[in-house]
Amino acid sequence: MAENSSPLLSVRGITLRFGGVVALDDVSFDVMAGQIAGLIGPNGAGKTTLFNCLSRLYQPSAGEITFAGKSVLAVPRHKIPMIGIGRTFQNVALFDRLTVLENVMVGRHSRTSAGFVESALRLPSVGREEPAVREKAMDLIEFMNLGAFTHRVAAGLPFPIRKRVELARALAAEPKLLLLDEPAAGLNHEEVHTLESQIRRVRDVQGVTVLLVEHHMSLVMSVSDKVVVVNFGRKIADGRPDEVRQNPDVIRAYLGTPASA
Repeated sequence: MAENSSPLLSVRGITLRFGGVVALDDVSFDVMAGQIAGLIGPNGAGKTTLFNCLSRLYQPSAGEITFAGKSVLAVPRHKIPMIGIGRTFQNVALFDRLTVLENVMVGRHSRTSAGFVESALRLPSVGREEPAVREKAMDLIEFMNLGAFTHRVAAGLPFPIRKRVELARALAAEPKLLLLDEPAAGLNHEEVHTLESQIRRVRDVQGVTVLLVEHHMSLVMSVSDKVVVVNFGRKIADGRPDEVRQNPDVIRAYLGTPASA
């Protein structure tokens, strides 16, 4: 895997306070283009809070986030998909009355020229773009092995299928960086194994850099090129999975006891 010398994503000194509570404390790390990076830590460590800073849902109290060399914090939150950052969420939020195809097509809106008014009024410009949007959505449906569900409404779909639809929808915007928030939550062992393959294919076939928050340690350690560990809002480790696995601070954070010699 070739890597450029400059990181695709650079997090520098990110601190976030909610009143007197310090949710993130001087967190810094890089993600290189083409990497799969894992962000782990015990419950309440600040992982999703950091994701919310990356996607502009939260405004850090201090620090800087750059993406492809430009400040993320200077970008309005509604334009985050347009600069190349996509995201999935812990709680899958599909449009249940729409079909799988329509849900994935919605994810393409940030790459179309028609605005809200044009779309609402179904102006000619919308009609001209729709075939290309549909074609891209169908490609992603096939990529995620969702062909059998193309015209099914999202309501009532099995949970693992809903997660794959959400992932396809995130990819529809052609992100350079995809933030996956606990993608293995609610999946059984076989489904997690399938997810691991899908994440690798997202990187290898779609050319998308991946940063995932996850509690499923075997998934993180097997799929990640690097792992960042946070605890009580502070970074305590950053390195290859084998290095992080043996880090005494990481063992202490998860087990509550010092590492054995």
